[in-house]
Amino acid sequence: MEQTIAKKRKSRVWLLILVASLGYFVDIYDLVIFSIVRMQSFKDIGVPEALMRTDGEYVLNMQMGGLLLGGILWGIMGDKYGRVKVLFGSILMYSLANIANGFVQDIHAYAWIRFIAGIGLAGELGVGVTLVSESMDRNKRGYGTMLIAGIGVLGAVAAFYVSEHFNWRNAYLVGGGMGVLLLLMRVGTFESGLFIKQPNSKDVVRGRFFMLFEKRDRFLRYIYCLFIGLPIWFVVGILITQSPEFGKALGAEETLSAGKGIMYAYIGISLGDIFAGLYAQLTKSRKKAVFLFQVLILISSIGYLFSMGITPTKFIWLAFFMGFSVGYWATFVTIASEQFGTNLRATVATTAPNFVRGALIPSTFLFEFFVHQFDILKAALIMICLLSGIAIFALSQLKESFDKDLDYIEE
Repeated sequence: MEQTIAKKRKSRVWLLILVASLGYFVDIYDLVIFSIVRMQSFKDIGVPEALMRTDGEYVLNMQMGGLLLGGILWGIMGDKYGRVKVLFGSILMYSLANIANGFVQDIHAYAWIRFIAGIGLAGELGVGVTLVSESMDRNKRGYGTMLIAGIGVLGAVAAFYVSEHFNWRNAYLVGGGMGVLLLLMRVGTFESGLFIKQPNSKDVVRGRFFMLFEKRDRFLRYIYCLFIGLPIWFVVGILITQSPEFGKALGAEETLSAGKGIMYAYIGISLGDIFAGLYAQLTKSRKKAVFLFQVLILISSIGYLFSMGITPTKFIWLAFFMGFSVGYWATFVTIASEQFGTNLRATVATTAPNFVRGALIPSTFLFEFFVHQFDILKAALIMICLLSGIAIFALSQLKESFDKDLDYIEE
């Protein structure tokens, strides 16, 4: 009897991992589709060529702003009302927003719908990682989160191929349609046991965001968790998304394709996420895995920024290498979720990745400041060294959480 119950529970855990992985697949598809179709869609709605880069930053920052706000909203709801409700609520919201994006006619409508999509996109990964982490054995939960990210980030590859075979409006409609179909898979998913068994006492505060700032130790833990993810979105959102502009500065004879760069970067991220998860399991240390990837970020990014006369083929390989080097995304989210108690875990695991995505906004402003002071190549070099340096320092301040017992609450 006990063996039958254990077997049934194991199969349900794998269903959770599958749903979270496919949810993240659609999430990533919808998250990067703008970067892939930016040039084509801007031309169709009449954006002048001189404004392509700055209007691109405007729309991307609106999406990142939505992620920032959504991270707080979904995280709080995940701790108050349950992980599963948030998982599917977020999928529904970003799916409908992406369908709406297929019908935009001007830059401001484009930006505001990406803002709404960003709010929806904010909930899936953090809550999915929390749900899987709380449902698996503490010595094996790294495998679950590794699979979520390894499968999920391949959504970027799908986004590239869809954009190659369909126009940009249909590419958005495909993303929205996949999300709606995914909602049909919700049958059989179950709520986290650790969430259900939390005491219902008034003394246990669930999902109160400002609890993170009430104690110095808790506040610093949270800030350090955010800092270790800072380089990730700068690499994807600036170095690869703006590859046509970087190629011009590097003297490339052909225009570099941001779409292809993103596709190969996300193939690298997928493999990097799997490698980071396996390396953490082998060394029993998530901190060692993240440190290794910070070194790889510096090597790959500096190599890219010094590639004068870069060819499209060389760019694809460098994009893959840079993608692999930021492939500690799932490990980063797992570290954040393991640093906090059950009553704040979804809040942290959902806000942390979205605050890191949202941090691209000030990073972009600082990058633009350095561009005006120096040039685009020197500005990018300064930024990547600065962000990786901050990440390494923050990592040194966090405690190892590899096999930490997650059955506790924050008081």
